[in-house]
Amino acid sequence: MQKFDKKAFIAEVKDNVKKLYRKNIEEADKQQIFQAVSYAVKDSIIDNWMMTQKEYEKQDPKYVYYMSMEFLMGRAMGNNLINLTEYDEVKEALDELGFDLNVIEDQEPDAALGNGGLGRLAACFLDSLATLNYAAYGCGIRYRYGMFKQKIEDGYQVEVPDNWLKNGNPFELRRPEYAKEVKFGGYVRVEYDEKNHRNNFIQENYQSVRAVPFDIPIVGYNNGVVNTLRVWDAEPIVDFQLDSFNKGDYMNAVEQENLAKNIVEVLYPADEHYAGKELRLKQQYFFISASVQEAVAKYKKNHSDIRKFYEKATFQLNDTHPTVAVAELMRVLMDEEGLGWDEAWEVTTKTCAYTNHTIMAEALEKWPIELFSRLLPRIYQIIEEINRRFVEEIKAKYPGNQEKIRKMAIIYDGQVKMAHLAIAAGYSVNGVAALHTEILKKQELRDFYEMMPEKFNSKTNGITQRRFLLHGNPLLARWVTAHIGDGWITNLPEIHKMAVYVDDPKAQQEFMNIKYQNKVRLAKYIREHNGIEVDPRSIFDVQVKRLHEYKRQLMNILHVMYLYNQIKDHPEMDFYPRTFIFGAKAAAGYRRAKLTIKLINSVADVINNDASINGKLKVVFIEDYRVSNAELIFAAADVSEQISTASKEASGTGNMKFMLNGAPTLGTMDGANVEIVQEVGKENAFIFGLTAQQVIDYENHGGYNPMDYFNNDQDIRRVLMQLINGEYAPDDTERFRDLYNSLLNTKSSDRADTYFILADFKSYAAAQCEVEKAYRDEKGWARMAMLNMACSGKFTSDRTIQEYVDELWHLDKVIMPEK
Repeated sequence: MQKFDKKAFIAEVKDNVKKLYRKNIEEADKQQIFQAVSYAVKDSIIDNWMMTQKEYEKQDPKYVYYMSMEFLMGRAMGNNLINLTEYDEVKEALDELGFDLNVIEDQEPDAALGNGGLGRLAACFLDSLATLNYAAYGCGIRYRYGMFKQKIEDGYQVEVPDNWLKNGNPFELRRPEYAKEVKFGGYVRVEYDEKNHRNNFIQENYQSVRAVPFDIPIVGYNNGVVNTLRVWDAEPIVDFQLDSFNKGDYMNAVEQENLAKNIVEVLYPADEHYAGKELRLKQQYFFISASVQEAVAKYKKNHSDIRKFYEKATFQLNDTHPTVAVAELMRVLMDEEGLGWDEAWEVTTKTCAYTNHTIMAEALEKWPIELFSRLLPRIYQIIEEINRRFVEEIKAKYPGNQEKIRKMAIIYDGQVKMAHLAIAAGYSVNGVAALHTEILKKQELRDFYEMMPEKFNSKTNGITQRRFLLHGNPLLARWVTAHIGDGWITNLPEIHKMAVYVDDPKAQQEFMNIKYQNKVRLAKYIREHNGIEVDPRSIFDVQVKRLHEYKRQLMNILHVMYLYNQIKDHPEMDFYPRTFIFGAKAAAGYRRAKLTIKLINSVADVINNDASINGKLKVVFIEDYRVSNAELIFAAADVSEQISTASKEASGTGNMKFMLNGAPTLGTMDGANVEIVQEVGKENAFIFGLTAQQVIDYENHGGYNPMDYFNNDQDIRRVLMQLINGEYAPDDTERFRDLYNSLLNTKSSDRADTYFILADFKSYAAAQCEVEKAYRDEKGWARMAMLNMACSGKFTSDRTIQEYVDELWHLDKVIMPEK
């Protein structure tokens, strides 16, 4: 890594503007400056990238291929500059040119390659792998539009295409030389090979697409390492040739073009209908087949014995979406490399490992046999044989136990069960927090755990402090470094040295002042984007995450309605002003989640426009929640809402980002909240609600009736009646009827109040009172917030990755030449 040369950098930016746009720098607009700066930054990345590849070739390390449907990367430029340790230098160079780096960063769209925690975890993991000097590839899809850009119109979520590539992505490299063919449909012909005395399987009459990789650099922090996120684009194999008009084959040419286009159009196409299911399965096989083919080709460049593939490669399957990798690796090893079943199986079972991200049954993917076998005929044959052998193992271990086969078979009841495939074939199955892993072992995956306990392990998720503190909260990052040095940037447990300052009045004051400035920054964002004035002196109570019923945004807004009732009934009561901030996308087809967004916005309309409450309460829904505005939000939060129904949230990582930025947790004992409380102490968090065991007992044995709460608690009854009496929907009293029904009866759900909102409501309200009481004690609050930050060391993704390396992947650190 050469030293930053400001003069050369400025010259390069000017030159890029000229080359890219035929303009002088004075004439360029902000987007053009962003592109020119990005290409200049990319220049220094490329040198490191080439050097890294050279060292990998020389040292021949084992690679981890992290396979994921999502990589929620956020913006690249700022993160790259931070990890190159050139952020301040580039800021200074741009100042000289008359540009503000923050404004230029805002020109970059968030990469639309993911949606929720699963995708952001993958992004944090790539950051940690590069920073820790491990050889890694992220493998995913280059979506043209991602999931969607969220607009709020008349309080409703409206999905519009997220055209993030419209100005091009300056950091990516197209690599057509590594293109692969991926085949769909057709049938499999078997022919006997006399010479080798084996059957050969040939797929015929198929349709295929060309998978073309785009490489995105993943810069390690200050160590010269640049790894690669490889996302695959789809192109037609037959180009749109003019002579197809003449041959009357125009429709075929169009069909080829569309097949390719559809595969990479959007993340998670709605799959309520058959065509949507088919497209999802196509997407999954598309990027997995290309990635597996490429991993094998890469290995063969320098190694002759394919039977030792697992010594140089491991596949980590991020949830069930990539689990078809098991069968695809078998296919490549047998059909293309000529291995027999047993040899291929040995390689596969030593290569593939599976991360389970959820206990929600709907996320454990299952495919109808008819669809699967038609779309992927050879892969289906292989899975059938894996299943046949696995069922034999089950029978041998549990003779005559049909129930075990029903629960564990990979193919059963007309469905292919992808999680079962991954567990049967993987060398490891991990949950993502201690509680989650225990629930998997005792509940969802109990039979598998009993049969193969040695495969199960827990890896508590983590986050990268480099993005979520160093980049997202520069004021706090500088303050921490001034007190304890910058070791925390690559070794987060060092942040515990801040604990000696938690009772120091000067430090408390400085810390709270930084929090206040970050709240002013967010208040400005809210004013510009929502047109709402919020008071940075109020308590910023924040819940930002995917919108799902188990995450209970509904409980949060019902509590806001309850507070509003109290303020209206007792205008004289002493009430510390609060701003409730929400941010969430709901899946396009998830009606109740979308109705919850409408309710939040309807309540906001009423409360924010009621002059009689003197601004004591404000409600804000931040549109299009994504990594770039999340960084502003975490830095400004006073209270971190982590209120999922206990036992439902596998881990959560937002909880860690709030903690790192000094916001205490208001939450249930769920997911990683349990471990956060272990680190910081129960007295420095606000815990409420049923325990995971109590929830599981109710679910298994019954005994919960939400009508009891409705009948016996007038506060709860009043809030629920306001859902249907027009209080928040004067033009249509039936608008929120479905939310009301979901809490009290089974007209619109299998169980009334599936997620125990009414059971936890009063406990939640009491915890909120505790929050207010604690916040009034300025010194006590500063101490609590600072302790949360000081105790966040465990929750770095660097620690999680090191655990994967030590216990599962067994990678070697790559040594980079001295700078």
